[in-house]
Amino acid sequence: MTNSGETPAQSPPATTSRAAVVGLGSMGMGMALSLLRGGMDVTGCDAGAPAVERFVAQGGRGALSPAEAARGADHVVSVVVNAAQTEAILFGPGGVAQTLPEGAVFISCATMDPEAARGLAQRLEATGRHYLDAPISGGAQRAAEGALTILASGSAAAFARARPALDAMAAKLYVLGDAPGHGAAFKMINQLLAGVHIAAACEAMAFAARQGLDLAKVYEVITASAGNSWMFENRMPHVLDGDYAPRSAVDIFVKDLGIIQDMARSARFPVPVSAAALQMFLMASAAGMGRDDDASVARLYARITGTKLPGDAP
Repeated sequence: MTNSGETPAQSPPATTSRAAVVGLGSMGMGMALSLLRGGMDVTGCDAGAPAVERFVAQGGRGALSPAEAARGADHVVSVVVNAAQTEAILFGPGGVAQTLPEGAVFISCATMDPEAARGLAQRLEATGRHYLDAPISGGAQRAAEGALTILASGSAAAFARARPALDAMAAKLYVLGDAPGHGAAFKMINQLLAGVHIAAACEAMAFAARQGLDLAKVYEVITASAGNSWMFENRMPHVLDGDYAPRSAVDIFVKDLGIIQDMARSARFPVPVSAAALQMFLMASAAGMGRDDDASVARLYARITGTKLPGDAP
């Protein structure tokens, strides 16, 4: 594998490898089930007991703490929100570092500042375990299909140990560097674009509604035109349906675009477009939509301007 190339995921062989997944949300559950389908002995752990019970009902094992889940594991996949949660899973009370065998690999999928990824990796690797910086992209459906895109960086030894788990979870694996932090940096560039594209799509759809246009026809036209984006095509059906149940929440982009602002300020690099997008997500969150779908930025525009969107009360 090269440091910057894409490697297609291989069909995972039957294996008796032991894996643990910490964080059984919409992404983590799908990833845990993909590992089960790959022939692994998988233990799931989550702060919510119902998620663990659902995983056990589908053939997995359950654990009450990350330390219990990691005992005897070859791979621990951490699917949480940020660096602080990752640190707690690793080094907090009942943390993975207490029980993970030497030579095993911790696969960190949280979106975080590259410096935070480097710091966590340094602390764990000093104990004789491996750390793979492996943020993910693709959404809950691709997680359930074992078809994620994984943006990974770490030592050759970390990749070698993690490869069976990566193959079971990913359709595309990008090997982006030989040290943790590079994967996190790539993910932040992706999140910059994703946040900007969602905000722009919501602005355009709300503006179209203000013009009195048929929004279903707007969607049809734009998705066949140069103004389309993956985010427009993926998120605007939520607006058309008036369905803001969270697939990816507003507050995720408050966090991620905030990290980008911090990184840019440290580098003395201007990022005005993503700064404007962050303000839209912040306003949507302040308006009570932080846990709703990130397409709720369109609702914010509608509320500010008195514009009616599908699903609004007459």
